[in-house]
Amino acid sequence: MADITLKKVEVVIVGFGWTGAIMAKELTEAGMEVLALERGEYRDTYPDGAYPKTLDELTYIQRSKLFQDMSKSSFTFRHAVSGVAVPYRQIGAFKPGTGVGGAGLHWSGQHWRVLPEELQLKTHYEKRYGKKFIPEGMTIQDFGVSYEELEPHFDFVEKVFGTSGVAYKVKGEVVGAGNFFEPSRSDHYALPPQKVPYTAHLFQKAAAEVGLHPFVAPSSNASGPYTNPYGCQMGPCNFCGYCSGFACYNYSKASPQVNIMPALRQVSNFELRPNCNVLRINLDGSGKKATGVTYVNADGKTVEQPADLVIASTFAYNNAHLFLVSGVGKPYDPVSGEGVVGRNIAYQTMSTVQMFFDPDKNTNPFIGSGGNGVAVDDYNGDNFDHGPLGFVGGSPAWCNPAGVKPIAGIPVPNGTPAWGAGWKKAVKDNYANTVSFDVHGANMVYRDCYVDLDPTYTDQFGQKLLRFTFDWKDNDIKMSRYVTDKMLAVAKAMDPKSIHVSVKNFGDHLDLRNYQTTHWAGGTAMGTDPRTSVLNRYLQSWDVHNVFAVGSSVFPVGIGYNPTGLAAALTYWSAKAIREQYLKDPRPLVAA
Repeated sequence: MADITLKKVEVVIVGFGWTGAIMAKELTEAGMEVLALERGEYRDTYPDGAYPKTLDELTYIQRSKLFQDMSKSSFTFRHAVSGVAVPYRQIGAFKPGTGVGGAGLHWSGQHWRVLPEELQLKTHYEKRYGKKFIPEGMTIQDFGVSYEELEPHFDFVEKVFGTSGVAYKVKGEVVGAGNFFEPSRSDHYALPPQKVPYTAHLFQKAAAEVGLHPFVAPSSNASGPYTNPYGCQMGPCNFCGYCSGFACYNYSKASPQVNIMPALRQVSNFELRPNCNVLRINLDGSGKKATGVTYVNADGKTVEQPADLVIASTFAYNNAHLFLVSGVGKPYDPVSGEGVVGRNIAYQTMSTVQMFFDPDKNTNPFIGSGGNGVAVDDYNGDNFDHGPLGFVGGSPAWCNPAGVKPIAGIPVPNGTPAWGAGWKKAVKDNYANTVSFDVHGANMVYRDCYVDLDPTYTDQFGQKLLRFTFDWKDNDIKMSRYVTDKMLAVAKAMDPKSIHVSVKNFGDHLDLRNYQTTHWAGGTAMGTDPRTSVLNRYLQSWDVHNVFAVGSSVFPVGIGYNPTGLAAALTYWSAKAIREQYLKDPRPLVAA
């Protein structure tokens, strides 16, 4: 029984990061009474990004100021179905956010769309390479929505985020030196591209020399002053180097706080309640309709919040946890292959190539912007012939000088002592004479990689933790090694004195100790078949029609790019269906 039962609202949104903020804006515009519940504390540019206190690597990165407190709620991990899962007790391989803005407050600003074939991955590979090309146990499937349907939403997201970039094709005509492999766009980016730092320039020059197609990467770090369609303002990025893991003090990095919340504050039909940890979505006696949610407030009271419509917009895998504890959809069973909630979990591969130069190269690594840099897409998606290679997927590669920090960002060559005078000399000799780039790849989905509820461990509220069963597979190891080997030609073209390749985890099990990427996906996959997806093409639950889910949890497969741009576009796509179809006649929008 709840301690408190409140008056019904029309819409309740669980989690207030990028996708929750987008849904709130869209549904308040539709005239709905919207309540957003965020488990963490209230955060805003001030005071959380106040200069100069925000320029503090020790507090924000090493001590995880904006990240989830693992002592209160965490996850467990194991590498195989036969293994025993153990808790993820401290921030390591990935950095889940908490508080208003979620990971959208501490992200870097890398803003990508998606390759069209990744939205129809299974269909594309079967058509080009045959059904037998897909390895046994790989469970890739299509999103159920096309690039053409999403393109207007990709464009609008870039306008809302104030994204800086240069297009290759607009309305079928070549207009600039953008990404040669990107489909034609309906419009230019919101802002011109950011300036190219010296290290990215060296990468750009070397990539062109070896026959690749480098381009300035799109970034949601403003290249100039900007006002978005909601009337929210941004200032030009000053390349301070404190983006990823930090709140931007200059209003230059897109975030829910900068790009959406100022508009929401102007309307009377929106309320945001921080420090409200949602325990479950409540269902009626039939189990086919949601009646609202139950949460624990800042005073520790259990609160029942009735609502007509529930939007799950938590971070990545947390949507799966919410569905599992609420009984929304059938839990996935890897043995029988039946069930859907928790299925098709994907991460991303990552390898880093570091080049060390003689003294006086002066790369000025402290200068940086979170999403800025130069990228190549020659080995991303299916931009190259996979036929003779025997693997699915690919990797973009980029030189992203985001600002080397004084604690974590100290690259030294192989053979450097771990401490002492030799280490100090190596740091001094190499800090300003180093260039690095990343190979950031798509991790496919598999029958035995999934999430469910842990039978042993619980959180501070007594709820079972989410359990990951996940490890790298031969397909992804082979892909990452292939693309990394190909990209070594770029490194050699820079003519460094030495090259160090850090292929994180590949050839070994997933190692959670060192940071890799925060980009998880899946668990509440969208699709066209209720036997393999939790949500239909409009991100509506197949089982409970007044529950929708948004965020990277809806991706049915892994992608090569960072997920924010696609997650945001899918949210606008879903919001459009809610506004134009569901509110007029609440019902399943797709027949099961």
